Amino acid sequence: MITIGNCSGFYGDRFSAMRDMLEGGRLDVITGDYLAELTMLILGKDTLKDPSTGYAKTFLRQVADSIDLALQRDVKIVSNAGGLNPAGLAAAIEALGTSAKVAYVDGDDLRGRLDSHPDALTANAYLGAFGIAHALDAGADIVVTGRVTDASVVVGPAIAHHGWKRDSYDELAGAVVAGHVIECGTQATGGNFSGFLTMSPQARARPLGFPVAEIAVDGSSIITKQDETGGTVTVDTVTAQLLYEIQGPLYLGPDVTTDLTSIRLEEVGIDRVAITGVTGTPPPATLKVAVNSLGGYRNSAEFVLTGPDIDAKAAWLRDQLDAELPIGPDYTWSTYRVPAPDSPTEEGAACILRLSARAADADAVGRALTAPAIELALASYPGFHVTAPPGRPSPFGIYKAAYVRRDRAPETVHLPDGSTYEVPAPLAYAEASRAPAETSRATGKVTTRPTGATSRRELGELVYARSGDKGGDANLGLWVPQGRSDAAVEWLLDTVTPEWVRQLLPEAEDLAIDITPLPHLRGVNIVIHDLLGEGVAASTRFDPQAKGLGEWARSRFVDMPLNLCPDGSTSETIR
Repeated sequence: MITIGNCSGFYGDRFSAMRDMLEGGRLDVITGDYLAELTMLILGKDTLKDPSTGYAKTFLRQVADSIDLALQRDVKIVSNAGGLNPAGLAAAIEALGTSAKVAYVDGDDLRGRLDSHPDALTANAYLGAFGIAHALDAGADIVVTGRVTDASVVVGPAIAHHGWKRDSYDELAGAVVAGHVIECGTQATGGNFSGFLTMSPQARARPLGFPVAEIAVDGSSIITKQDETGGTVTVDTVTAQLLYEIQGPLYLGPDVTTDLTSIRLEEVGIDRVAITGVTGTPPPATLKVAVNSLGGYRNSAEFVLTGPDIDAKAAWLRDQLDAELPIGPDYTWSTYRVPAPDSPTEEGAACILRLSARAADADAVGRALTAPAIELALASYPGFHVTAPPGRPSPFGIYKAAYVRRDRAPETVHLPDGSTYEVPAPLAYAEASRAPAETSRATGKVTTRPTGATSRRELGELVYARSGDKGGDANLGLWVPQGRSDAAVEWLLDTVTPEWVRQLLPEAEDLAIDITPLPHLRGVNIVIHDLLGEGVAASTRFDPQAKGLGEWARSRFVDMPLNLCPDGSTSETIR
């Protein structure tokens, strides 16, 4: 067994986590995930100013703070913090003057070499875990990489420890699942968890502990956390992370295709959840590439509407501005919720109406946008004011996914002794293409109701949810938590269709939707295509990363069979 901890789920996570994990208990490896689609764009902008940057500087400071302790306890450190410049990060770590042996993995950076996006700011193929494993086998104490899959920083150490081969598909798939669970840090221990109220006050009072995966030679694992840390590890917190940012029954990776329908979860102790039964098959023949391009500039103005006649005030403001704003930019008005009547506070009687604009030219969304808005300060609806002074335009990025042959992105390991090693290609490939198939955009509005008596209830009374972004698509996982009836699971699996989702979430009314039943996880995965437009960096949506989408879904009323209502009562009975 190998024990692998996580100390970072994103660039900006808790700084003390690396040292906290090293001091908190026995580990063989500590890993950190610092990269996301938005992070790559941020790092790309950094390199425009200074080509010697492009890596996660926080990680370097964490290593400087903790490397002596890691060496003393013989704990390896593996991270994708190298971003666009793993060589630069490795050199910066060596410059700290420690005795640590540092290796790095690159080959993912395709800037200027991608025919379909020749002017991309960033273009990075998702590499796998065997380069990391080779570096550890060669004696590296620290391994940093460019863009590998999030799970690879966990899979690589497991490969090195257990000696798995390229065709150890079930074992690799099991480690991918363990890596997917812990890669987002405390989301596996109660963070962003719909069932947070089921956690003890003590668990919620302390900072949530970061997760640990104990991975066995057969690829099975136990997800846990260190003692005396906050949060909790249950089947439901693990399910929440498993349903996060997946896009179907098969999890396509550079080393293995993981069958998510094969996963089995079992609580085997306090804060200990076993993952077993995971199966894998050969990986796709192509690699996915995350592409970020500069899309132009955007700006916004937020208007506060207060008191009565909210709709009329909003309509007057929009009529006034529509007549003055220049033609050309892409304008978006946000929606708003009319405040409750008779509010005891002014803030409670107010709402925000936001105007966003995007254009290729910064001047088109500079004073050309803000001046007409501010000039209405004494000439528009009663109570006119804005949330902030006029702002300057900011650049935004556009995310796209591309696919390339593996020989376009050779995975290369740079070892502590100065030698290099090119990772061999997989032994076999999946027959299916890596690129997803076209999805039907049918938008039929079929009304489905359960048979028998029902009650209009919040969906969240019966299910938990977790949501997030994959480029311009939104991912939404819904599942019935432990302790609730199997009949509720059957209802969820039978009820969730694309048409039902469009009724539940009207913003998805005209969008393509994929549904994947995951009965062993007691839930379904939903992908809503193009809900987020061109990705988080370009989106003007209220929730550009779909982080709150799941909780919005849980707040919506559905026709719930009476026998499934948690308290047996009804709010509005329908027959």
